[in-house]
Amino acid sequence: MNRKFITNLAFLLFLNFLVKPFYILGIDAEIQNRVGAEDYGMYFSLLGFTFLFTIFLDVGIVNFTTRTISQQPFLIQKYFSKVFSLRIFLALIYGVLVLIIGGIIGYNQSEIYLLLWLIFNQILAGFTLYFRSNLTGLLLFKYDSIVSVLDRFLLIIICSILLWGGVTTEPFQIYWFVYAQTFAYGVSAITALIFLLSNQKLKKLNWDKLFSMAILRQSAPYALLILLMTFYYRADSVMLERMLEDGKTQAGIYANGFRFFEAANNIAFLFATLLLPLFSNLLKNKKPVASLVKIASSILIPGAILVAITCFLFSQQLIDARYINSTFQSGQVFGILMICFVFISTTYIFGTLLTANGNLKTLNKIAFGGVVLNIILNLILIPKYQAYGAAIASLITQGLTTIAQVWLCKSYFNLKMNSSLITRGFIFTAICLALGVILNQEYFNFIPWYGLMAILFFSGILFLFVLQIVEIKNVKKLFQKIS
Repeated sequence: MNRKFITNLAFLLFLNFLVKPFYILGIDAEIQNRVGAEDYGMYFSLLGFTFLFTIFLDVGIVNFTTRTISQQPFLIQKYFSKVFSLRIFLALIYGVLVLIIGGIIGYNQSEIYLLLWLIFNQILAGFTLYFRSNLTGLLLFKYDSIVSVLDRFLLIIICSILLWGGVTTEPFQIYWFVYAQTFAYGVSAITALIFLLSNQKLKKLNWDKLFSMAILRQSAPYALLILLMTFYYRADSVMLERMLEDGKTQAGIYANGFRFFEAANNIAFLFATLLLPLFSNLLKNKKPVASLVKIASSILIPGAILVAITCFLFSQQLIDARYINSTFQSGQVFGILMICFVFISTTYIFGTLLTANGNLKTLNKIAFGGVVLNIILNLILIPKYQAYGAAIASLITQGLTTIAQVWLCKSYFNLKMNSSLITRGFIFTAICLALGVILNQEYFNFIPWYGLMAILFFSGILFLFVLQIVEIKNVKKLFQKIS
């Protein structure tokens, strides 16, 4: 199992490092430069609004499918056609609900038009995720890896032509970006379905009311968890846009920093994608999970700390280098969100383990507390500190919910805390911070900022091995094991 984790993680990381960072920082960021903070802020806020209600599009079916199929692969023959029919019904409910609530909170005609396309895009993306959940449940990680980057790859091609291909003399429109997403998401959904059908003989669509009700009851805990986590992850941009007079601009400023954070987060999220079926399979067969937890933690958490420190100390330089009309506030938001990245990366290990173990009731309690805390903090901090206040609210929320999840995993699975490794982790963090502060002093001005950032980052990688936080020998041993 550890061998499967490492080999597929390597393939998944390779594809995503090639595609997603360039899409987010190259294409998506350039689009914001072209259309301006206000227009992009409107899009970013509406996108966040559609995310708030994706629970009604999925109701936890993706997580339920991944966990169930990984434990009992033969159930795909029984479930797929019926669940697919259910998802079509849910897509209709989702679309109508989002439009009604959008009208109630006062979106104007142009915003509703854009919202319609974003709803359709979310539906297409939702079907892709469902097809991928079956692929990962069957442990067909290579197919899933290809689909995971296909939409971004297509968007890179289409948007590059529109941005730099000289095919039009008109200024770039945010609507073009949304139309391109529709095409890319549609192709990805069809490709994922083809991969699935090439590996499984599935039955035709079959609407079964009783089965659908049973699935909804079983997936309800997953649905609630997704709803709660989405609210404290995506509500910030919506609250910024609705609460402030210059809300669209503030949402755009928040998007500047969030984009870099999302680029890093997409890579970290891959761990959760692989770990959920692997943890589920181990737990079903009553095998220990400590080894897989250790290897995932030794790779992801130290890496997240290094990335966070590097980006935090060079946040303003990175923002200024990427955006035409960058602000000091954008750099502040970015720096705070990258600290959040450490906590979220940790959640992708320990929260995923709790999900695989079926501790949904406990996770929902934690997530509900996170939602309440996040909304209260946003209501207090946004009017005074605007986008920066929203980032602080996210940091506090993510930090506390992550600590709770780690503590619960330690209790439930009797995971031993390696005091020596933790101490070395603190030493590593202190060394990287100290080195970063030193490199930012005036007497290093003869070196370009990106050179200093590279020195810090690669020195940090070296310290990971010097302090034996990452041990190559142990990774190799785990790679050779077949559980």
